[in-house]
Parts: sequence; structure tokens; C-alpha cells
Amino acid sequence: MQTTTPVLEIKNVRKTFGSTVALSDVSFTLMPGEIHALAGENGAGKSTLMKIIDGIYQPDSGDILIEGKKTKIAGPLEAQKLGIGFVHQEIALCPDLSVAENILMAKTNSSNAFFMDFKSLYKEAEAAIKQLADIDPKSRLDELSISNQQLVEIAKALTQDCKILILDEPTAALTENEAQILFRIMQELKAKGISIIYISHRMVEVFEQCDRVTVFRDGKLITTEVVKETTPDQVVNHLVGRKLTDLYPDKFAGDIENNPVLLSVRGMTDGSRFRDVSFDVHEGEIFGIAGLIGAGRSEVVKAICGLQKRSGGEIAYKGDPVAIASYQDGIANGIVYLSEDRKENGVFLELSIASNVSALNPEQVSANGLINRVAENEQAQTLTDELNLKSAGMDAPVSSLSGGNQQKVAIAKMLSINPKVIIMDEPTRGIDVGAKSEIHKMIRDLANKGVCVIVISSELPEVIGLSDRVMVMCESECAGILRGQDITEENIMHLASGVDKHRAAVNQ
Repeated sequence: MQTTTPVLEIKNVRKTFGSTVALSDVSFTLMPGEIHALAGENGAGKSTLMKIIDGIYQPDSGDILIEGKKTKIAGPLEAQKLGIGFVHQEIALCPDLSVAENILMAKTNSSNAFFMDFKSLYKEAEAAIKQLADIDPKSRLDELSISNQQLVEIAKALTQDCKILILDEPTAALTENEAQILFRIMQELKAKGISIIYISHRMVEVFEQCDRVTVFRDGKLITTEVVKETTPDQVVNHLVGRKLTDLYPDKFAGDIENNPVLLSVRGMTDGSRFRDVSFDVHEGEIFGIAGLIGAGRSEVVKAICGLQKRSGGEIAYKGDPVAIASYQDGIANGIVYLSEDRKENGVFLELSIASNVSALNPEQVSANGLINRVAENEQAQTLTDELNLKSAGMDAPVSSLSGGNQQKVAIAKMLSINPKVIIMDEPTRGIDVGAKSEIHKMIRDLANKGVCVIVISSELPEVIGLSDRVMVMCESECAGILRGQDITEENIMHLASGVDKHRAAVNQ
């Protein structure tokens, strides 16, 4: 890393969304030929800053300097012209176009040619993609695996003559071999003077590939450290720091593992997204699942309830085997899943509250094939009253409700079938503190009533505050199960980020 004028400098940037402060007086530098890691929990401010650098968001205040010159980045196209390439974690390509057309999209869009020169297009795209993988540039994108689509996204960025390349969790969907190829290319780009912002929670990658690491927490830049002068433990300590509050109800009193096992999962495997995952959930327990994005948390629970295919694994409830090949089988066995994407998969926004609540099993409120609206309204009223739903009535569309109340409708829908097992994926994402507290209490009440409750959350304080035990996943596998006083942010981050793997690699 050279000590010259920064290729990128952020000075005192602030960004708010309503009353939420996403970035508070953040200053950051990126040097020529530097690989600079950003670390922080979800919602810490990393992505907001990257979207400002890419022109997607505009800062409320503060300055951006490119090679010492104050710059206004009006949008992603302007960012590209300035030499900024952004590989998003969520793939942003056109699935019905070829690999070549996706890789060279910017070039073809700016061309004035009347006809497309496909021969040249395929040749140039092949040169770009072959650095990463053996992928046919003529293939349609939607024919590729997720990992290969991610490699196409990276190849696209590499063709844009970047001075600054932003990689947001680039290895989350990649195999180990694909990740190693990416790391080699990153080091080659660094040697050419290209600067890389590398967003990752994985300490092994940060300490093997990066020059400096900056930690964000709660919209603030906490520290920037030279990687060679710090340790994974010190970085993890900077990542944490919150105290739990009365947001969370009392946990189970005593040793939860003395209670009978309700749900038993053994050897859940799909070969790539999750491998050999086993755990038990006891009567009266809230079982938390933590881990980084891409670790396989959601995938393994979706396989349990039939929403995702698996190649192996067994499920038992109170010792009796449960056969689940589809979500209909899951519902029939009393296993339901509350989606992390409330608006996309959790509720039907334009339907009434009553229609949403009855959606999983409309036969409960039907007679002779027709829905009894009175019975439907009564069912919805009873369930939503228990959740303290605030609405204009059961006929009101769900779109008229606040985020917290929409989530309560989604939960009422799950409860309508009297579930034995309820899996909640990010149950309080995007809702206010008051609604969070109510949902936390409701989750504990469900466990106390004998429902088997599994909670996935990217908010570590929520996992810690709610859970009697926590399974931590790392790179598609169970890295460990924490209990009692061992359920701390430090311990979760150590397991989730692969710190132990880093130590093992160093000691080899």
C-alpha cells in the first residue's frame, strides 16, 4: 500500500432515512493498490456508505473526493465513468440475456452500431469470464448456478476499467475453489494499482487478503486498523458493544436441556448450501440460529418445512419420524415458516387481514367449498387480539397497516393452523422498537405454551436476548451450539466468522 493521495476519500458524511441515522459523520480513506475490508453487523452502515460511493444514495452532508478532487456522484452511471465498479451481494443481472450480453452490458448500451457484432461480443466476454471459470459466454444467465452468476457479476465489473472495485460479500455464493480464484485475481488487481473495498464478516478472508480493516457499528465508523497490526479477536471486540435491554422477556428458568425433545433434526444436507446439520429443540425452548449471510441459516430451516429441497436428513417430532417433501406436507405436520421477506412472501398486501389469516388453511372457515366470512373474521379477530394488532377492522387491507402490524398479521396466519413448530426468519426486521418488544414477548409466550420455536436473526442482540440456546452456522455447517452464559456476541462472531479456522491455518 502506497502512502500517496487517497484514490477515494470520504469526509464527514451523514445520511438519514426519516428519523433513522444510517451514517453519522463518517470519514474513510482508500489508498491506491489497497484492499480495504469493511466489517460490521447488518444495519451497521456499510451498505449505505457503498451506495453513496456508487451514486445510488446522495449524502445529506459531507464530501466525496476522488484522487483529491471533490466529486458529486449523481448515480451508478456517473460512478462507472469515475472508475467505480460495484459487485452487489444480490445479483443484479438480466436472467434472460446471455452471459456475454450481461458482462458487456455497459459497452453494448453505449454503442451506436445498428447491428450487434455477436462474434466480437462473445470473444471479448470469453476473455473476461475465463479468468474466473469455464463458462460459455453464449449461455443464458438463468441456466447458470447462483455461484456462476456471481462470477459473471464479477467479470462484468472487471471489464469496466475500474480504479475502485467494491465487492460486497463476494464469496457468499462461491465454492472454496471459486473463492480462491477470486482472491488470486484480487491480488493481481492490487498489483496493478487498483483499489478494492472488500465487505465481509469472514475473518479468515479479511486477515488473509486485506491490508486494512474498518469496523462500522450503529452507523458510525468505530476504528480502522492495519491488518498486520491487529488480531481477529480485537476486530471482533470492535464489532460488538451493545447491552441488552428490557426488549426481551425472561428466558426459561433452569436447564432447558432437561426438558423433553420436541423437534429432532439429524444430518440435514443439500450438498452445498447446508451440510450435515443436526440439532434438537426442547419443550419450552426458543432455539436461535445465527450466522453470516450465505452461511445457510434460512436454507436449512426451509428444508425442514419443505420449502427447499434436501438430499439427506431426518426430522422427528416427539420421537416420531416426519416425512416432508413439500410445504404442504410441512403445514399438514404442523410446521410453518415465517419468511424474512414480509412483503414478498409473508402477507398478501392487497387482501384483507381476515383473508391473510385464513390463507394457510381456508378449509377451517369454509363450508361446502365457500368461505364463511363471519367465521373468517372471528378467527382473525381472536388471533390478532392476542397479538395486540392495531387496525381499522378485519376487512382492512394489510397494506394499510404499519410494518409491525403487518408482521403480526403474518404471525397470526402461522398461528391459525395451531402449529407444533414455528420457524421465524428475521421476525422483527424493519419494525419499530415497540412492536419488536411485543413480538419478542409473543415468541416467548408461544414457547411457554409448548410450541417449538426456532428464530433466525441477523441482529445479535435479538438472538442473545431471546434464545435459550443458539446454533451458529459458518460456511454451510453448524460451527457450534452455545448455551447459558456462553451466548455472547463475541462467541457468536468467533464461530460465525471462522476465527478458529484462521487460528488453525496460522498454526499449521
